[in-house]
Amino acid sequence: MITLRQRADQIISESIQAVLPDEAVRRALEGFHPRGKTVLVAAGKAAWQMARAAVDKLGRVDGGVVVTKYGHVMGEIPGVTCCEAGHPVPDQNSFAATRKALDLVKGLGPEDRVLFLLSGGGSALFEQPLLPGEELEDITGQLLASGADIVEMNTIRKRLSGVKGGRFAQACAPAGVFCVVLSDILGDPLDMIASGPACPDSSTCAQARAIAEKYRLRLSLGAWALLERETPKTLDNVDSRITGSVRELCAAAARACAALGYEPVVLTHGLCCQAREAGSFLGSIVRTHAGSGHRRAYIAGGETVVRLTGRGMGGRNQELALAAAPALEGLPGCCVFSAGSDGTDGPTDAAGGYVDGGTLAALKRAGWDVSRTLADNDAYHALQAVGGLIMTGPTGTNVNDVSVALVE
Repeated sequence: MITLRQRADQIISESIQAVLPDEAVRRALEGFHPRGKTVLVAAGKAAWQMARAAVDKLGRVDGGVVVTKYGHVMGEIPGVTCCEAGHPVPDQNSFAATRKALDLVKGLGPEDRVLFLLSGGGSALFEQPLLPGEELEDITGQLLASGADIVEMNTIRKRLSGVKGGRFAQACAPAGVFCVVLSDILGDPLDMIASGPACPDSSTCAQARAIAEKYRLRLSLGAWALLERETPKTLDNVDSRITGSVRELCAAAARACAALGYEPVVLTHGLCCQAREAGSFLGSIVRTHAGSGHRRAYIAGGETVVRLTGRGMGGRNQELALAAAPALEGLPGCCVFSAGSDGTDGPTDAAGGYVDGGTLAALKRAGWDVSRTLADNDAYHALQAVGGLIMTGPTGTNVNDVSVALVE
């Protein structure tokens, strides 16, 4: 008989398979027939997978650059230079790969097209800083530690960049930009996905200042001055298509749960609170409905945040799962699990975490206290000690996270 953990792994696997970008990219390119050259630029955690699908569909390109996260390049793509770089904090390889992309689009004419394939993670991976790289890395680290959400982070980052907030599309002119987007932000705002390199920016300087003040960011005078520089508000050389989102991920999870005999209930595809609060909430749902006579799967999609208060290792999905463990204590046949669709949760090699009715006791036997571990942000090592890490490896997609509570 399939175990509870095997059910969880099956649900995650089938959900991710359903949102791989290959077919979505091919559909988006059905009407793409440029008269001049076609050069390809792909940025984000799903960049390699999207680029391979595009080249397979088109047959060839006149040069290309892929920049993705370390460990995410899975082979050569004809005519395309594949680069790996830092995420979630940009590094020198991010800057070098972006320079290659900018060199590639120089000198193109109005008949030429830049096929721009964009996915989550592009904010760190695709970057030309307007201030010293070390300073940009420090500001990114401050934002990650502050608990700022992805929209707030990108409002700041696009003003410190030579390619974000529509500036990459400006660099491509007079060539047109055909932008295919795999969305990792709730509501699919084009100007915020990867900080909108090919989209007019809807945010304002006043909003950027307010965010910097809200989180008490330590900024140089140069950085404050960049926050006062307005970003492009109109672009006439871009055609954009969104190919995937967290809604599809939640729907796929619901189908996978139903196939295993659970009645799926999609709570939201807009989850955007702190990870430990989301975990506690899902744990409470399990506690309330366990033993009610219904076999249900409660599903939540979105992107939670982690506020760093310690020096441990983990990611938002691992922290969410660990925070659910106390509520599940002793409940048979119930579990909570959460995973990032890209297969890498925060700065770790895990996609997420899994807990069930026996996890809390196992943690105690291994010497782990949930409250202290969450305070130290060390969910990775705690879950590792009890076999609670979900490991998928890089998946080739990135459409937010999915969290599931299975209730007997």
